[in-house]
Amino acid sequence: MAEASHLTPILAPMVFLGAAVIAVPLAKRAGLGSVLGYIAAGIVIGPWGLGLFGEPERVAGIAEFGIVLLLFIIGLELNIGRLWALRRDILGLGTAQVLLCAALLAPLPWLLGHGWAAAVVAGLGLALSSTALVMQLLEEKGELEAPHGRTAFAVLLLQDLAIVPLLALVAFLSPHPAVAEHPAWVGVALGLGAVAAVVLAGRYLLNPLFGLLARSGAREIMTAAALLVVLGAAGLMALAGLSMALGAFLAGVLLAESNYRHELEADIEPFRGLLLGLFFLSVGMSVDLGVVWAQAPLLLAGVLLLVALKALATYGAARAFGHPPATALRVGLVLAQGGEFGFVLYSAAAAAGVMAPSLASLLVALVTLSMATTPPLLRLAPRLLALCRRPMPEEDYSDARGSVLVVGFGRFGQLVSQVLLRQGLSLTLLDNDTHRIQEAGRFGARVHYGDGTRLDVLRAAGAGRARMIVVCTDRPEVTDRVVAVVQEAFPETPCRCVPMTGCTPWR
Repeated sequence: MAEASHLTPILAPMVFLGAAVIAVPLAKRAGLGSVLGYIAAGIVIGPWGLGLFGEPERVAGIAEFGIVLLLFIIGLELNIGRLWALRRDILGLGTAQVLLCAALLAPLPWLLGHGWAAAVVAGLGLALSSTALVMQLLEEKGELEAPHGRTAFAVLLLQDLAIVPLLALVAFLSPHPAVAEHPAWVGVALGLGAVAAVVLAGRYLLNPLFGLLARSGAREIMTAAALLVVLGAAGLMALAGLSMALGAFLAGVLLAESNYRHELEADIEPFRGLLLGLFFLSVGMSVDLGVVWAQAPLLLAGVLLLVALKALATYGAARAFGHPPATALRVGLVLAQGGEFGFVLYSAAAAAGVMAPSLASLLVALVTLSMATTPPLLRLAPRLLALCRRPMPEEDYSDARGSVLVVGFGRFGQLVSQVLLRQGLSLTLLDNDTHRIQEAGRFGARVHYGDGTRLDVLRAAGAGRARMIVVCTDRPEVTDRVVAVVQEAFPETPCRCVPMTGCTPWR
């Protein structure tokens, strides 16, 4: 078996690139997606395949920067306002999903004879999903801005933040606690200081810096500066004991409003793609086929149980937080796998004596195999939706001639509509909840079916000739999207939204 260090500096990159060039197109041609291609290539060249690389953890250390760059680019696509609009899904749904999945999964290791501390850490680690895998798959399918894409991202962001307290929990549960180098309050202060430093630098230094470099006309210097910003923010967070991905994400969010956002994204994208592919190669290389063959029945049952329990728990949590069934189902399927932070957590738990190394190896194999199930599950989602979906009402707007267009006919929309009707105004009502439309029809209210975030639907419903557009949707992020579409397409039409939904200011 060849060690990674025995390969020459030229041969090692050639092996990685050659494996990816062969495996990824074959996997995509078979309809499996690029991620499974990278993982399969990693298995082939790893210690249990051809043995070209005997120490995959060395590769994983470099490949982790793929996740860092991915989170930076995701941050560039957001801004503080959009992040605030997702706060309910990040803090509420994300926390509920992690705790519910952990509560369902933790008893399983305990039933197999492991201690309660190991079971708790195992359950919490399995509750985490793969940010790198999910965001890559959603990006390939163009679904990052879809409702389930935004919801899945919010949950993943909370999970990325959760790794810090989870590692602290491992240290607390350790039977051989290490002597702390400094009091706990010092660690908290370091973390807050690192976040503050990234925020202040992003707000007051980065734009002037990129402006100065842009005037120099050296494109390669802009690329170097972009990489320096990402790695600097990630490194500062790591020094403070926080996630490197969190620092990169914060830097991206702070640059989301920058004039140089698109150029930064273009500069970073090639590095992100290559390093993220390297990360999935390292995942494949870490698969211990010896453990897989020795524990094949247990692992197969574990993967099926893990995916089923996480999908059901995530679906239930999403429904409890008001997401429609189709969105909840897609979020449940896309987050049903284990995540790369589980590797970090289980390694730390084994080193701290919280769980046996054999259990840690088994859990790493379980997480890796569960990641391989995600692309097929996403392909299955449309079929499941087709079986479960109710017949949708026809989008007929032939009688949509009201002087006021009301988007959303929930509790707020019904109250607002009553006020407008009392003033003698004619209304066109629009909603995308079929049950709500049917209930309104029983009471004689004509509600048109349609998605208010779509410009073509708004035009067909008469937004261009309406005297006023009133947005009464229940979720703040949906309200903001509708208002943004209206303001861009119909700037002369007054637009109002219900204040209780937490939408953007009236105009």
